[in-house]
Amino acid sequence: QVHLAESGGGLVQPGGSLRLSCAASGTFFSIGDMGWYRQAPGKQRELVASVTSTTDTKYADSVKGRFTISRDNAKNTVYLQMNSLKPEDTAAYYCYCYARLGSLGHGYTDWGQGIQVTVSS
Repeated sequence: QVHLAESGGGLVQPGGSLRLSCAASGTFFSIGDMGWYRQAPGKQRELVASVTSTTDTKYADSVKGRFTISRDNAKNTVYLQMNSLKPEDTAAYYCYCYARLGSLGHGYTDWGQGIQVTVSS
């Protein structure tokens, strides 16, 4: 079982910055893809950014150029640096990771409990 501990959310003014962190702990062989989804009230959950274990990244069009995802494999931690925040970035942000259970790559996806980001003046 994997435990994902998220931190770094909060209230920020438009144009400001926040950095989210998510650390994976527990019993697994290794961690594969990691990333962040978000869900605003009344909207579907959407992928914000993801990063593979070889640090290939993917971003939603709405955050390209403003958000940067990175990871520290030694710490099993993923980060999301969010700059130039807009009110429309307000949402609950959910970390996820793919936990490999063996060298053949089989495993499962686990999720954090979510952390609130509010962009408002």
